[in-house]
Amino acid sequence: MHAAKGAAGRNATVGLGISQWKYLSAKAREPQMHAILTVGAEGTEHGGGAGPVLAQVLAVDCSSSMAYPQEKLRAAHQAAVAALRMLPDGTPFAVVRGTQSATMVYPATETMARADARRRAEAEQAVHRLITGGGTCIGSWLDLSRRLLAEQAAPIGHVLLLTDGRNQHDELMPLSDVLEACAGRFVCDAWGIGDGWDGRELLRITGRLHGEASSVREEAALAREYEQLMRRLLAKRVPELVISVTPMAGAEVRYLKQVFPTEVELAPDGAGRDDGALRFVTRAWGDETRRYQLCLSADPTGRPRGEDLQLAVVALDLPGGDGVRLAPPQPCVVHWTDDPALSRHTDVQVEHFEQHQRLGEAVAAATDAHRRGERDLAEHHLGRAVHLAHTIGADQSLDRLGRLVEIVDAAAGRVRLRPGVAAVDFEHLITASSHSTYGPGSGSADGPEVMAPAAATVRCPACDGKASADARFCPLCGHRLRERP
Repeated sequence: MHAAKGAAGRNATVGLGISQWKYLSAKAREPQMHAILTVGAEGTEHGGGAGPVLAQVLAVDCSSSMAYPQEKLRAAHQAAVAALRMLPDGTPFAVVRGTQSATMVYPATETMARADARRRAEAEQAVHRLITGGGTCIGSWLDLSRRLLAEQAAPIGHVLLLTDGRNQHDELMPLSDVLEACAGRFVCDAWGIGDGWDGRELLRITGRLHGEASSVREEAALAREYEQLMRRLLAKRVPELVISVTPMAGAEVRYLKQVFPTEVELAPDGAGRDDGALRFVTRAWGDETRRYQLCLSADPTGRPRGEDLQLAVVALDLPGGDGVRLAPPQPCVVHWTDDPALSRHTDVQVEHFEQHQRLGEAVAAATDAHRRGERDLAEHHLGRAVHLAHTIGADQSLDRLGRLVEIVDAAAGRVRLRPGVAAVDFEHLITASSHSTYGPGSGSADGPEVMAPAAATVRCPACDGKASADARFCPLCGHRLRERP
């Protein structure tokens, strides 16, 4: 994916906030510091860069199973047409037919067309001529999408993938290899339709390709969902935003993962820096807020007690984002203590998202148990999921769980599995469980408050580097600049 100058509005701002409980036990065997990073972008919709921001591929499952019931293929046609009609003039686009191989629907060759009235109309006609037949090899669909998007200069490449089945012909083009080749090249959102798809397979794809997995229970709802997704997608103007984490001596980055609005695993981009910073690239931003969980290992050996020590520095970078105001680097601190009354606590936001992860694990365990025919065990795990959803105030999750179980006592996790629950009901629940909620103390419904970019700076007496006027530590060398206010 290419970062294009001018993709974000020149009045755009990107804020950063860190929520953590700084007290760690100096006697712990393997101390770890967990923190939630809140990153919020604002003003990106005013971008005025030259050329289209988006290049779009629609990958439509046309395997044999899409033929029955007929409503599935009809819904796929209508949804693809709805997405095509929303493409602005000049947008590179293509439609791909997916079976055990991938073939071009529109245009006829392995190139992308530029949207205008004539080409959109031609693409719609081609979509309505789609027929079913064959198996399913999702890797081939993504590989063709990668080759199509590689030829485009638009900063945001996007694949909208629809399937009704499992990746049954993986041996033809292994999905793991394709995902490795596609990672960082484009964003993929994946949708399940019908009753034969695999929720965890969709999450595997979208997690690696920084997208979202979703599904529809009613085929007729798909076109409306595609329209809403395209509206959100067309509002994005920032191809990528980099979060860098620089650990201090004695600290190590264990992981950084996105926990809101969906769960996405992140890997450092591999480009090591002399200062030891790890760079994590996040994709396709509009005006929005995302949250990330940072885990650091720490060593108290030889470190003083009873004072705040800088453990790591978190900074933002927007490649090609000249004129965009970025929040200054923020410290993640540790306060080593021998007082268990302090060290046993956890940050409220960290606890919220860890509970949400446990909720997803309970849903996955219930799904596996139901597949094995162990209804009592499935009911037990769903009861655990209900208890967790109740604890963190995830009302939407409770509503979805209520489709599968009768909730007797949410606080206690007492439920009864409803008769007639089907395997696909669990797949819907799995994809929905990857969409998280705001944690307690995380701000209003309009978005959490994040630390705004600061204009005033001071010079560090130790390294002469610049730091925010309200910073307590130098972001470059870690020197203490001022005492706790």
